[in-house]
Amino acid sequence: MVSWDRPGKLGQTTLWVIMFILALIMLFPLVYVLAVSFSSYRDVVGGNLVIFPAHPTLEAYRWVLQGSGVVQGLEVSIFVAVVGTAVSMFLTTTMAYALSRKGVPGGKFVLWLVLLTMLITPSFITRYLVVKQLGMLDTLWALIIPSAIGPFNLIVLRQFFMGLPEELIDSARLDGANDLQILWRVVLPLSKAPLAAISLFYAVANWNSFFDATIYINNPQLYPVSVVLRMLVLQGQDVTGVNMPGVPPPPDITVQMAVVVLATLPILLVYPFLQKHFTKGVLTGSVKG
Repeated sequence: MVSWDRPGKLGQTTLWVIMFILALIMLFPLVYVLAVSFSSYRDVVGGNLVIFPAHPTLEAYRWVLQGSGVVQGLEVSIFVAVVGTAVSMFLTTTMAYALSRKGVPGGKFVLWLVLLTMLITPSFITRYLVVKQLGMLDTLWALIIPSAIGPFNLIVLRQFFMGLPEELIDSARLDGANDLQILWRVVLPLSKAPLAAISLFYAVANWNSFFDATIYINNPQLYPVSVVLRMLVLQGQDVTGVNMPGVPPPPDITVQMAVVVLATLPILLVYPFLQKHFTKGVLTGSVKG
């Protein structure tokens, strides 16, 4: 009789080989982008596949960082990611806590409205008209307010709050604490894992905001870095706004890859600090108890 409890040596070796191959497949695009961004003209001429640049240079990064379009795009993306995540976490946390409490007037009705938004998505024309009526066109708030609360994130956080022991909340209420004090001093300190996971969800979504920016933003100075990257791919060097007399521009492909690296680097730097809470936060918030 064959036992399926633990794989044998051959099975473990096979799993390691498969995982190693998958890791190489996933890492290859990242290594390629990074290598090309540091490459010189001699490395990329003729469309050569570059993994390790033979003549590494920082010329593409100098060219990009001296261009006003890319720098402004990074500043806009940082603002939208930081402020948008803070606004989303405040609204999602307070609403999730209110919906997790029993006896809240209209709580079930509001919860059904939240679930309805997951099934029925408003059209882009409807969203555009709402944003226009609110006077948020050509403002960064158009990238923050319409998507401030994610229904999935709200449901996950609500389920986690419902799983907290009622005795803790009742004890705090007996000590004279109101709902805001209970949320701040009791509930939030016990919810670091799901809060970190959901913050990462919001931060990545705000940082990668592209389609909303193309719809609501017409001012080039308010374009996030994702839109700047698209313009760079379609228009070449013009988006950087750099004109250095006597200095030939680096190849288009190296400039494009340099912008990709700069657009990806902030999220890659933030993720390791939240990664340890990521899996625990999502699983704990998804299953009650």
